[in-house]
Amino acid sequence: MKENPTYDKALHYAIRIVNLYKYLVEEKSEYVMSKQLLRSGTSIGANISEAISAESAPDFVHKLAIAQKEANETKYWLTLLEKTGYLSLSQYQSMHTDCLEMIKILVSIILTTKQKTS
Repeated sequence: MKENPTYDKALHYAIRIVNLYKYLVEEKSEYVMSKQLLRSGTSIGANISEAISAESAPDFVHKLAIAQKEANETKYWLTLLEKTGYLSLSQYQSMHTDCLEMIKILVSIILTTKQKTS
């Protein structure tokens, strides 16, 4: 696979999500929300990876839209974990900021692709 900054960013974020999951389970004994966070947070990159191999422009957009939905879900779980005291404000802000950045990138790519293919 040739270099892809969006894929690389999503992979790096997934690694951070896995490490956060381990922290939540081992240090905070939180299993339910952290599992949801792990699922949605790692799914972002998996869907971007699928989009890279898409069969068509609509398929590409569809897979990126799924990645965007997973990022939005990840944002929700991060917020809930912070509001319930499992994440400190600084932990939350760091992960949340990166999540918002991923969402902005995905939205931009989706809109640009739709414009080019219309």
